[in-house]
Amino acid sequence: MKFICLTLLIISGITDSISERYEVVGSADPVFAVAGEDVILPCSVKPNISVVDMRVEWFRSDLKDSQLVHLYEDNEVRNREQIQSYRERTKLNHPELQRGDASLKLSSVRVSDEGLYKCFIQSKSWSDDTTVDVRVEAVGRPPVITVDGFDHSGGLHLQCESEGWYPEPDLEWLDSEGVSLSSETTETHRNTDRFSVKHTITVHHSDDKIHCRVRLRHHMLETLIISSSNMFSSWRTSVIMISVFVVLSVIAGILIAVFARKNRDHDRLQNEKSRLQNEKRRLQHERDQLKTIIPKALTHLRTHKVNVILDADTAHPRLTVSDDGKQVRDGKRRTERVNRGKDRFDIYLGVLGKDGFSSGCFYFEVKVKEQTRWDLGVSRESVNRKGWISLSPEDGYWTVGLCNGKYQAYESSDVSLSLSVNPQRIGVFVDYEKGLVSFCDVESMSHIYSFTNQSFDEKLYPFVCLGYRYNTSPTPLIICDDY
Repeated sequence: MKFICLTLLIISGITDSISERYEVVGSADPVFAVAGEDVILPCSVKPNISVVDMRVEWFRSDLKDSQLVHLYEDNEVRNREQIQSYRERTKLNHPELQRGDASLKLSSVRVSDEGLYKCFIQSKSWSDDTTVDVRVEAVGRPPVITVDGFDHSGGLHLQCESEGWYPEPDLEWLDSEGVSLSSETTETHRNTDRFSVKHTITVHHSDDKIHCRVRLRHHMLETLIISSSNMFSSWRTSVIMISVFVVLSVIAGILIAVFARKNRDHDRLQNEKSRLQNEKRRLQHERDQLKTIIPKALTHLRTHKVNVILDADTAHPRLTVSDDGKQVRDGKRRTERVNRGKDRFDIYLGVLGKDGFSSGCFYFEVKVKEQTRWDLGVSRESVNRKGWISLSPEDGYWTVGLCNGKYQAYESSDVSLSLSVNPQRIGVFVDYEKGLVSFCDVESMSHIYSFTNQSFDEKLYPFVCLGYRYNTSPTPLIICDDY
């Protein structure tokens, strides 16, 4: 007995020493990237060892949902759960993995790429991670100076404008000596992910060089205008004539446009009104037909209702299954230790039903209301529950789900689903002999997706999942019994 205890202590000590010997390092300072260009996010193991046979995962630690950026596992890239905006833009340098370098190349940088990235490396005996802070700068268009007229004292109004910057840039006026001049008015606007700035100033000097400069931390653009005495005198002479001409032109243009547009709009509105009335009658007719057909179909499906109870022994350690086995949520606040048995999911937040079915038809309903990330359907009894899972029929899963705000069915390649409403309650119907797995939106009584002509050769179990790694929603998935 003493020998066994001593052996366990030695093994534990060896494991601890291995964990302490290696560390994952990145960059202590923020990594600056320019929008549209490529950037390298540093990550490596010190001292250098090969990470070819290890798990290398890059993910956004500052995002709430679906934060995977790049995953390398079992000597291959597995980016099925990758954030959509990163598709085809991430890459590891595979020869460098042999030297412990797991740096990530991010191509065609976008403003939305700014944030905190975590590089997680895991072997069979140790794991560690590091965080890389990425700051993105977008260089806008060169500033444009325009003459905006004179004031009553003869001062020349100048306006400087530039757009397409990120983050918000600084704009300043400078005289010929490089002395900063105070702007009279300033405007800043943000359009999607870029900033535009506009500053005005009044110049009273007859001869001077005026600079408009826009700058970020690492970039600067500048434009020069020379305000001469000729500019002041000629402007005073022509400004009245130009103003009168512009006013008369505008009035004439408005009158012509009003009459022409009035006639065009009348004809277009009449045609559109007629088209909408016909479309309304057609849709009303179809709706009346569906009101009688769909309820009968749903009633038929519900005759195959089965009592689904979730098996807590298969649930990912983060999940909390209710005592009656009807609800499951991300139990991130749970403090009790959970046995990580062979039957549990360890990466996906999945759980199976207790009872499987190997013949006939069966049907159950799951409430997904207010959940932002879920997958559900059925799976074979022998499915892999460890590591990276492909929720496709090839791997024994027949599922649909919601990920990154998009609904999809998980075939060998994902199928995007265009749904008219967001499902609140989903029905799952299986006909074992016909090889059919079908999904419907119970409340809108509409079909979602069907897997047809499938081949089943073992028990099928109900399967629900709250996504990958973690789920921020406090709302549970609920197996429904109230029908």
